[in-house]
Amino acid sequence: MTNGEKYKKAFSVLQTSKGSLQEVENMAKLQRRTKMKTAAAVIAGCIILGGTGTAYAANVGGIQRTVQIWLHGDQTQATLDVSNDGTYTMEYYNEDGILQQTGGGGVSIDADGTQRALTAEELMEEINSPDVEYKEDGSVWVYFHNQSIDITDKFDDNNVCFVKVTDGKETFYLTVKYKNGYTFSNDKYIEP
Repeated sequence: MTNGEKYKKAFSVLQTSKGSLQEVENMAKLQRRTKMKTAAAVIAGCIILGGTGTAYAANVGGIQRTVQIWLHGDQTQATLDVSNDGTYTMEYYNEDGILQQTGGGGVSIDADGTQRALTAEELMEEINSPDVEYKEDGSVWVYFHNQSIDITDKFDDNNVCFVKVTDGKETFYLTVKYKNGYTFSNDKYIEP
């Protein structure tokens, strides 16, 4: 009997409780979202993908789409290039007519511990999520769809702020640690 067979035999009788398995899956999902937020921080205000558009064109790495996105509460047309390696680039014109480029991407750690590149749908989910921005004047804003929420005065003594945003279809519970990142969930506030 090989070591691998002995290992399987010894641990085959162990079973994970349903609650523990759910918690591992939730942690993996939150870890993926947190990593993606770090990778996508350059978006700074790219909040929601308003529609998937109808223009599709082949490119070297994946799919190119013309999409509608929300930037600081205003809907803007952008060109989104999604690559097979789990990354994307996006181009759009700002309110001054200047071409802006941004990108992001990341990996997902599945419940079994394997790592894989994010799919186009997962990247779009990330673009659709809320964003937090720190302004030069010291104010802190949450952007979600066409919403702009000033949360500057909502931080507690521990520099933590809890914000609930909804668009009627989706609800997000954000936990913002002042200048130290943020996380969100569809179910509840995450304690820092």
